[in-house]
Amino acid sequence: MGNIFKKEGILLILLLTILFTSPVFAQKKKKKKNKKVQETEKNEGSGLSIQEFQPTKVNNVVKLPGLKFPNINKIPLYQNNALLAQIARLERNKQWEEYRELLYKYVTSFGINNFLRLEDMDLMWRLANVSEYLGDRALAKETYRLLLRHNRGDIKKALAHYEDLTLFDKPLYANIDDYYRLVEKRALIDTLTPPEDVLIEMGPEVNSDFSDYGMTLGGENQSQLLFTSNRSERDTSEFNKQFNPKKHNENIYISTKTDYDMWGMAEPLETINTNYNEGSPFLSKDGKTLYFIRCMTPEGYGDCDIYYSKKNEDGTWDEAVNLGSKINSYAWDSHPSLSMTEDTLYFASDRKGGFGSSDIYFSVKDSKGEWGKAKNIGPFINSRGSELSPYPHVKYPILYFSSSVGIVNFGGFDIYKSFIVDGEFSEPKNVGPLVNGSGDEYYFAIDAEAKQLYYAKSKVKGNPNLDMQSFPLPMEAKPNNTVRFSGRVVEPTTGEVFKGVVTIIDLSDRVEVAPKKIREDGSFDFELINDKKYLLVIEGDNFFQIEEIFFVDGDKHVQIPAVSVNSSLSFASIDFDPGSAKLKPEMENNLHLVIDFLVKHTNYRLIVTGHTDSDGNHDANVKLSKERAESIKEFIINYGELTNDRVIADGKGDYQPIVKNPTTPEEKRLNRRVEFKIFLDEYRISVPVDDNDDINWED
Repeated sequence: MGNIFKKEGILLILLLTILFTSPVFAQKKKKKKNKKVQETEKNEGSGLSIQEFQPTKVNNVVKLPGLKFPNINKIPLYQNNALLAQIARLERNKQWEEYRELLYKYVTSFGINNFLRLEDMDLMWRLANVSEYLGDRALAKETYRLLLRHNRGDIKKALAHYEDLTLFDKPLYANIDDYYRLVEKRALIDTLTPPEDVLIEMGPEVNSDFSDYGMTLGGENQSQLLFTSNRSERDTSEFNKQFNPKKHNENIYISTKTDYDMWGMAEPLETINTNYNEGSPFLSKDGKTLYFIRCMTPEGYGDCDIYYSKKNEDGTWDEAVNLGSKINSYAWDSHPSLSMTEDTLYFASDRKGGFGSSDIYFSVKDSKGEWGKAKNIGPFINSRGSELSPYPHVKYPILYFSSSVGIVNFGGFDIYKSFIVDGEFSEPKNVGPLVNGSGDEYYFAIDAEAKQLYYAKSKVKGNPNLDMQSFPLPMEAKPNNTVRFSGRVVEPTTGEVFKGVVTIIDLSDRVEVAPKKIREDGSFDFELINDKKYLLVIEGDNFFQIEEIFFVDGDKHVQIPAVSVNSSLSFASIDFDPGSAKLKPEMENNLHLVIDFLVKHTNYRLIVTGHTDSDGNHDANVKLSKERAESIKEFIINYGELTNDRVIADGKGDYQPIVKNPTTPEEKRLNRRVEFKIFLDEYRISVPVDDNDDINWED
């Protein structure tokens, strides 16, 4: 992270003078305790002892769009030359308020085809730009964001404006290596267990030597896993070769959870599977209706159509029924799924008339139980790229889906989520780097309790065969992390802000939370689940690590006082008994601030210098001050498991008082202190000849 000290001929020495007020955030490394003690401490909690624990003014977790597009699914293209002429006249006359008003009216009248035209995207750019100029940051950000999702032209200008507006809004995820380093460190925290494996193979009972993917959970207590596999060999008769020349056939398989909470041996869904390709199953909550796709059939409407089948009392399935022309098209229609209330069917299609290569569509069931004509889900979910795998959560009003286009994107297709409020979809959010990687994430399912994510990944990069794996659902992907926890890390006296990494660990459920970098203004924010206990860890190169346990009860904002390694530290606990060099237990907590810094920053060393008050003999005081420094050195070396040369001990006795000729006990206490000097290992030390002289530092 670079040198945190200034050099002007000689090194500017870090003077850490141990005075007498303890910082509230000092973190003592604890010895392992038994499970009962651990549980007691978790249940008690510490409360957040940092400053200004206050509600935030605005909850930005669920943001519904301000722009509305009522013509989507009504008209393909909106044009109004008279209105365009008025807009041009207002622009020439610089009548910006009226100009913005008419631009808004025109843009919100767009049909889907307007989003495909560069001249209409230019109008959207102008709306964003004038909104920014007039100070309407919310509308400007939303319009820029929409422009970035749909514009096929040069988006550099829009991206620059958007990034300026969202400089302190967008998530700055830390390097994933930092996350795994912190995960390993969790084992040192006695309230936590070692982390689970990130991806867990679902085993040979489910996976095969061929591709296994496109899964869903269903039935009572979601005890059934249905998925797509191409492990089956196809009937090679001449008739079937004509329509399906490939040797292997995509079929639907089912696995049932055993009494041991394991998935049983997968079996083909015999009464559904045919010599045509079947896949993308979705099972209703009661387990009695199955939606799936069948491809390349003579009686089908397009490449792949969506079908359904009802389950009989004997466990067999009725003959599959095509959902018909209101749902299916001449193109590829796939990935069916039902809403939480099962009255809306979502699916993906690459039919013409959409925003991109493939879009998400929906159909609503009427009072007679019939599915209505499919409609495009709109420009806030769909983009100029491809959207796949719509997956509404079974208990929470939230839609997950995969997209190849996003303001935050980690690779190819990433998984996003959008909250559903009164039939409207909120701004999609990327579920974060603990789920999304450099490859493609789609064909996924999330259990009812939102604890596990199931999806297909290739074991080896470049290997086309997919295996199904389970993954403990991280916080960013949860459907109910709707509480905003934000803060600012700042030096309380100077106002200095710090660079570093903020990590939060859910102590209640041991759910992972992706770490984030501290922004340039010292701020950070997370979206968490309410009524839970968390551990906050903040670390950086120029301040001492902060660890706090806190409880979330509604939106909160915290002001976090951090102590810079370039400033003086004050500890009330560093006070030896008269005539003694023995460390007291209450000292250890604050000494760990120094230990943690040395452990993390291996290129720094430390000088510990002891001082006494003027009571007693001068020579005896020098000896006592050295013994005290040696006690501190021994503790730091042993507990930090450092090499002996990382710490140097020295003692000055009463020769360098802060208060000369002290008259009160408090003034004597000020003189009775320990000083720390931290220096870069690249600098040489010249040890003083006279004990009364300062240590000399040479470049």
